[in-house]
Amino acid sequence: CGPNTITDVNDVFKHFLGVHYYHNYTSGKLPMEPSSQRYIMEFEAGQPFERQGMEWSVVKVKGQSFMLHQIRKMVGLGIAIVRGHTSMKTMEEAWGMKRIDIPRAPGLGLMLDQIHYDRYNKRFGGDGVHEGLGWEGQMEVVEKFKEDFIFSDIIETEGKRKA
Repeated sequence: CGPNTITDVNDVFKHFLGVHYYHNYTSGKLPMEPSSQRYIMEFEAGQPFERQGMEWSVVKVKGQSFMLHQIRKMVGLGIAIVRGHTSMKTMEEAWGMKRIDIPRAPGLGLMLDQIHYDRYNKRFGGDGVHEGLGWEGQMEVVEKFKEDFIFSDIIETEGKRKA
């Protein structure tokens, strides 16, 4: 990718942060329906790296909860904006009353990387009865598993499919 591509992508992704209505990012939800509101805390693309002659970037999204296709459509719209196929106006309109068809990014490579227990730990972790939940002490094993099995399979499948 170009020297400013990741910066441009992250500049677009920043607009997803906070609370918005995501009825256009899933199916079966009406505009301004309370159940379509979601809180996004983090959304960013990491620095690109190369594996097997292909360029990759890990995109991380942290939110309270997600709906079917929401992340794929967030990434799809972000890429469409960066590539100049649409503008930021489309993102703003997607949170309003208008029904908008948002492109989905391919599902290959989408994975739940980590579950966060922040709210549980805040409520129960220090009550003297329950221990806090977390991944500390396991990260080395988790990262090795992701590298050996998950990432290698994603890269191999992408090489075959050219998704």
